[in-house]
Amino acid sequence: MPYLTIEKKANIFANHGGKATNTGSIEGQVALLTERINHISNHLKINKKDFSSQRGLMMMVGQRKRLLSYLSKHNLTGYRALIEKLGLRK
Repeated sequence: MPYLTIEKKANIFANHGGKATNTGSIEGQVALLTERINHISNHLKINKKDFSSQRGLMMMVGQRKRLLSYLSKHNLTGYRALIEKLGLRK
């Protein structure tokens, strides 16, 4: 059973992207990446030698960093609200 179901994805995009069908919003994409990063981080705590998942995690962290950089340049108030809501950069 997949950890990220269609309903869960729609809920993430509804909470952060405005509507459940607005999958292209930067806020929704960052929230989805954060959910995936948290899941893989928990997986890697148990399976320390899973290097392919570790590489995928680093790629996702880089993608999230690029999206957050774009958001901070174009919508600073939205960036600050998203960081606060997701609990990033404490």
